[in-house]
Amino acid sequence: MQCIEYSDSDVAIFAACTAARIGEVSGVRVRDINPDTWIWTVRWQTTPGPGELMDKGTRGKPARKVPLIVEVRDLVARRLELLGSNPDARLFTGPQGGRISTAVLRDATHWDGVVTKLGYEHLRGHDLRHTGLTWMADAGVPVHVLRKIADHGSLTTTQRYLHLDVRSLTDSGLR
Repeated sequence: MQCIEYSDSDVAIFAACTAARIGEVSGVRVRDINPDTWIWTVRWQTTPGPGELMDKGTRGKPARKVPLIVEVRDLVARRLELLGSNPDARLFTGPQGGRISTAVLRDATHWDGVVTKLGYEHLRGHDLRHTGLTWMADAGVPVHVLRKIADHGSLTTTQRYLHLDVRSLTDSGLR
């Protein structure tokens, strides 16, 4: 399989802009991205297996569609161009060319040190998912659509992920 230079910032940006699980980001293949519609079909995720990371279908559910917002399209287009025509090439790989896990992302980005320095030591990589869903909600994406994007079983779960921006609350009071 072909791979391109590792960039932990690309992984973090893609995860936040798609509200995807790190295992799903690790599983993205060239064939999963439609650059005409900017839709990502989520088919795979990387999970821990006996002694290694392995790929499996997304939580036993059918593939789902996730829109790629304008802010992430240049990043995706650049990576697709670099990877060429191999439909099975991974869009993202770890620093040594392998699969990405939460631990790989945390170590490669020096996550613990960065969030501590910023005063947010409670933040985890999974919080990128919360961030992405909140950004989409702030942009006006209805919660029932967010539930499908996030692959949540209920609206209640999706609502727990959303962290409303104070400006949104203030603006809604002016209407």
